[in-house]
Amino acid sequence: MKLNRIASLGAVVAVSALALTACASNETPAGGDDTSSATSTSDAPTTDALSGRIVGSGASSQQVAIQSWSQAFLAANPDAQVEYDPAGSGTGRESFQQGAVQFAGSDRAFKIDEIAEGTFSACSDGSGLVEIPAYISPIAIIFNLPGIDALDLDAATIAGIFAGTITTWNDPAIAATNAGVDLPATAINPVHRSDKSGTTGNFTDYLAATAADVWTWGSVEEWPAGVVGEAAEKTSGVANAVKAGEGSIGYIDASQAEPFSSVNVKVGDAFVGHSAEGAAATLDASAIEDGRSSGDLAFEIDRTTTAAGAYPVLLVSYLIACEQYDDENTAALVRGFFSTVVSPEGQDAAAANAGSAPISDELRTKSLAAIELIK
Repeated sequence: MKLNRIASLGAVVAVSALALTACASNETPAGGDDTSSATSTSDAPTTDALSGRIVGSGASSQQVAIQSWSQAFLAANPDAQVEYDPAGSGTGRESFQQGAVQFAGSDRAFKIDEIAEGTFSACSDGSGLVEIPAYISPIAIIFNLPGIDALDLDAATIAGIFAGTITTWNDPAIAATNAGVDLPATAINPVHRSDKSGTTGNFTDYLAATAADVWTWGSVEEWPAGVVGEAAEKTSGVANAVKAGEGSIGYIDASQAEPFSSVNVKVGDAFVGHSAEGAAATLDASAIEDGRSSGDLAFEIDRTTTAAGAYPVLLVSYLIACEQYDDENTAALVRGFFSTVVSPEGQDAAAANAGSAPISDELRTKSLAAIELIK
């Protein structure tokens, strides 16, 4: 597996790449406040200053966080350059496999069989992968019903809405958990991602794990053909579609959910709203998947947890790199950038700017050990 030089990338980066430099201009998330004005810190770990350029591609959920991490990394390494194209998790993984980028962001890790069968042209021959859970965020289930700020829904009802078996907002299944709420007879318009999306993968994973008799399509990154609803591209598209359509409901990364009404999800006997703390509690109740290598920290999320305060509709978004690169400077840049990401300062910056949940000290220790494998 030989590295294809990034100079040959061309279209992947040129069309939509987000160049993340110390003076990068920030983009306001759709439907939300300008949370992408990241605060720089010079406290992120570094040794000798690094120079050169690395390019990544992948999850749009990480876009604001990567701006924060990049600014921190570049403050300590002013001659370095990090570029990131938030083209979606599937595109990021494919670009990494093709050698078009040197790291990927993805709302799911590579599956074990994909690693066994795949070719990773960004890496040296025989290299393993490093996958670290860098960005932990709840997925907010947002809706547009004037005068109603929140609704309590159980998993079967959420699944029924997105499967198309519950079609009006005054359906008895919704009314049963929302006593006293004046529910309209408005038709429900479920909005889903049109692109291949890790957010969709995590959302349908929750539906499949908690309401498999209603949601029968399993855990999928591409919305099943024929299932009802409006399709919209990327997080911003879903947010805009819900905002524009009374009666609409959709799922988005919580970093862009602040202006919307949202669903409280039933966990055990309680209804829990989306929060960074709830996402972290769910990850704490989960474990690294069996069969992974020492540098591959892919979690099997416990969607059925009843832990107090846990919010099981979350995504764990990974940064993915090679254990071995052909170019030592590339390896040093990736290693330095990833170390900034998992540092307390990097995680706090992402939490402040993107609303993510900082990783635990235990997970940081495991992540730093994995990052040290990058050579």
